[in-house]
Amino acid sequence: MTKGKNNDPAKMSIEEKLEALYNLQRTDSEIDNLRILRGELPLEVQDLEDALAGLETRVAKLNSELEKMNADIAAEKEKISNSKELIKKYEDQQNKVRNNREYESLMKEVEFQTLEIELSEKKIKQSQEDIKAKEELIEASKEKIEETKADLEHKKSELDEITKENEKEEADLIKKSEKLADSIEPRLLTAYKRIRSNARNGLAVVPVERDACGGCFNKIPPQRQLDIRSRKKIIVCEFCGRILVDPELDEEKAKENAEKRKAEEEKKKKPRKKTSRKRTTTKKK
Repeated sequence: MTKGKNNDPAKMSIEEKLEALYNLQRTDSEIDNLRILRGELPLEVQDLEDALAGLETRVAKLNSELEKMNADIAAEKEKISNSKELIKKYEDQQNKVRNNREYESLMKEVEFQTLEIELSEKKIKQSQEDIKAKEELIEASKEKIEETKADLEHKKSELDEITKENEKEEADLIKKSEKLADSIEPRLLTAYKRIRSNARNGLAVVPVERDACGGCFNKIPPQRQLDIRSRKKIIVCEFCGRILVDPELDEEKAKENAEKRKAEEEKKKKPRKKTSRKRTTTKKK
């Protein structure tokens, strides 16, 4: 831990900057872990909401198509009615014609209107079949909507339950993260966020573990490790671009290592037990 910390991010030493970044990373990782506890539920809820919206849009579209088809049927029925009136008119005129030419012309008009009626009837029949198919689709979609709504309600209930359990802890961690972020200079914070968003596991700041990067696990040369331990400059992994820090910055890790070293030193200092043989003395008579 560094002593006499600076509150002004611009005046902080490199060691203080590294420590602030590492603390921010650990806090953000805790938030990530809480969100992982929710599992795939948020994504499942989102998928169900999207599916529900899609089904409702589909039903609305089908209903719109039904309205258009019914309007088309009404228009074709109107055409049939008009054609029948014209046929009646032409047939009446046939009784009053003076020559064959006029009669044949009227006959052609009657035939044309008869064909128009047949065409309209065919269109009506096709539209009615299409309406039946679409009505079946609407019914199936409505059933699917009810199923999706039930699934969504169940998943939301599960998610709310898990969220309530960790809500306070997550809110506290978010506040802590924001406070830590405020203590870091904007340039470094921007770099941290960029690296974190590109990292698959959300790790932007990692310690050196077993002579390797704690993010991508590529080996780090000994001289570079010395530079990292000196905490005199910010060093990034040449393989993954993560910010590398001395593992001793982690208080728990440092404490663990100190206890380990202490145990080893005590073991070395402990004197070896000498085995002494008892001398047997014989009394002289």
